[in-house]
Amino acid sequence: MTDLQDTAKAVNSAFENAINAFKNNKDKSAPATSSAGDDLLSLQPPHNIEIERALLASLMSIDESFEKVDSIIRDEDFYGERHKHIFRAITHLSRVNQPYDSLMVHDYLSAQNLLNAAGGEEYLMQINQSPATLFNLVPYAERVREFSVYRQLIKAANNMLNLAYHPKKQTVSEILDTVEADIFRINENYTSGVGKQGAQNIVDILQNVVVQLDELKKRDGSMIGLATPFEELNNKTQGLQKGDMVVVAARPSMGKTTFAMNLAESVLMQGLPVVVFSMEMPAESIVTRMLSSLGQINQTNLRSGNMSEQEWAQFSTAVTMLQDKHLYVDARNNLPPTEVRSTCRRIAKNHEGGLGMVIIDYLQLMKVPGMENNRVGEIGEISRSLKALAREMNCPVVALSQLNRSLENRPNKRPVMSDLRESGAIEQDADLIMFIYRDEVYNKDKADNKGFAEIIIGKQRNGPIGTVPLRFEGQFTRFANFIAGGYMPEDYEDDE
Repeated sequence: MTDLQDTAKAVNSAFENAINAFKNNKDKSAPATSSAGDDLLSLQPPHNIEIERALLASLMSIDESFEKVDSIIRDEDFYGERHKHIFRAITHLSRVNQPYDSLMVHDYLSAQNLLNAAGGEEYLMQINQSPATLFNLVPYAERVREFSVYRQLIKAANNMLNLAYHPKKQTVSEILDTVEADIFRINENYTSGVGKQGAQNIVDILQNVVVQLDELKKRDGSMIGLATPFEELNNKTQGLQKGDMVVVAARPSMGKTTFAMNLAESVLMQGLPVVVFSMEMPAESIVTRMLSSLGQINQTNLRSGNMSEQEWAQFSTAVTMLQDKHLYVDARNNLPPTEVRSTCRRIAKNHEGGLGMVIIDYLQLMKVPGMENNRVGEIGEISRSLKALAREMNCPVVALSQLNRSLENRPNKRPVMSDLRESGAIEQDADLIMFIYRDEVYNKDKADNKGFAEIIIGKQRNGPIGTVPLRFEGQFTRFANFIAGGYMPEDYEDDE
């Protein structure tokens, strides 16, 4: 079999060649030829027939062996066509609770007129002579699956070459979407199978629970998640948890972006990387807000450059606080989930401990190619992708979200779960949902409600719901801890 390093080298060369072709191919009637693409196509697809035979021999020789590989491989993962038929027979017999030894597989294939397609009786006997091993069963299955993914990647690369050399009526964006979707689909299929643990018995689960509780005991009451800048919010949530999808929702002008950036500042000051996808404002505006918050500089003065001597000193301090932190801002519009994920992966690879937080500003500005006419379905796909991203990156993914305009028509305008725009999937996927409400936005004539904000926890998968009072310091683009004895609206309900 061809060395996989040669295959990988050819795939990489093909990708580079395709990109260059896209830039330089002016004459559509006489496209350039691709030596890299030709090299790729001439290579024998990655596979290992002996491993496939040994895997099939083990399955047909060892009782209850199929259950160990059922979640790892599928029939299409086999390179040999004969092997696909044999594995399908084993799969079927297992599903109907029948033995799947070589005799039963032979009978099933004969009954389905597939024995010749599977290589015939003689080939089944040859496979039976391959060494059977329970110890190597799972590694064999994983290796077969890996070779299958290599072949899928090569096929996707070849498709990209064809699209790049012969774009026809497709735009660059459409071709990029197609290629990206191909790779995303391969990745989704792979990560949903290999390495995923199925049902666990109670002994293993209890052991994990005991270990987790022992770790909590050692913390002696300290935060188990990422601390936010807000003490009472930390008390209610125990911090933002790794792998959680956190939704922050509010009507316009309530301070969604400000609140999210305050969370980001806190994570950055803990020495962790933060990735912000800002689809509503440029990267410079995001950083300016952070400088205003960290330096407590009036944002109007900061934006105009008309600052006092003291403010310039505070500005210098804020710059120093940020300049060595690992903040990444992606300000592209209408990003699809695939691009968000690939960007996070690229950045995470450069940080040994991974990412500390990902922020999406905001969820409804993301797009899924091909789903433009199904908005509810599109939001559902975006929501599921962000939850999957949180689990893959093992960090909180904070997604800002709009609320339905209809809440403006009721007397009490505090948000509730049903106010989430296209809410079904978001409500289901989110681990923590927080609403921001500031009474002063609706009741501007009241003098005593200025600066009072409420963070309403509408859902918390592993904790209580309730309301956290905060102060809003708009001039500094920041929220702050509420000062005891300060103003609270008459209709404010403390859940304590």
